[in-house]
Amino acid sequence: MAKLYFRYGAMNSGKSTALLQAAYNYEERGQRVLLAKPRVDTKGESRIVSRLGVAREVSFLLDHDDDARAVFARHASGEEGALGLGMSLPPVACLLVDEAQFLPPGQVDDLMRIAVLDRVPVLAYGIRTDFQTRAFPGSARLLEVAHSLEELKTICRCGSKALFNGRRVGDHFVFDGEQVAIDGESVTYESLCAGCYLRETGGALGPAEKHVDVTVR
Repeated sequence: MAKLYFRYGAMNSGKSTALLQAAYNYEERGQRVLLAKPRVDTKGESRIVSRLGVAREVSFLLDHDDDARAVFARHASGEEGALGLGMSLPPVACLLVDEAQFLPPGQVDDLMRIAVLDRVPVLAYGIRTDFQTRAFPGSARLLEVAHSLEELKTICRCGSKALFNGRRVGDHFVFDGEQVAIDGESVTYESLCAGCYLRETGGALGPAEKHVDVTVR
């Protein structure tokens, strides 16, 4: 049985780079892969872009209301896309999904069906929590149903393991606002350890908490 994998990490942990490397590994062995991401991720438009400068066009974009399994089936068969001009296509060996945190839970369930019912491994990459330390709906569902969970690690500016994602507007961290704001579109993000995150918030771990005066050592 094929499996659904969730590989997650804080910002700058190399998720997109790892995805593109996985695609290369499959194709180096003569196997066909499909790449996808949610349309809401406008960074790179229809491309997956790693911070190392490597980029690649996705096979398809997922809109919020799409049946992800049906969209996958159309592209796997060649019904859609440039590869579908009456050509006989090899089976898909793997589906790779970037920015999976932006998927609605129903599409995560579709990924599980692709893995189990269609017998195609699905590798989903994304971040676990937002800038307020709250789980994205797609990530929460992946943590609930994925066969395999793997953390991709990166470090904070202080050298400790980064756990959270701080949102910056200009030179300042902000802790209020919409959950989704794409990196580069007026905001940037910095990966922070728990200690540095608490220093920036004054001790709070989310919008529901009041800021308290604490000293993190």
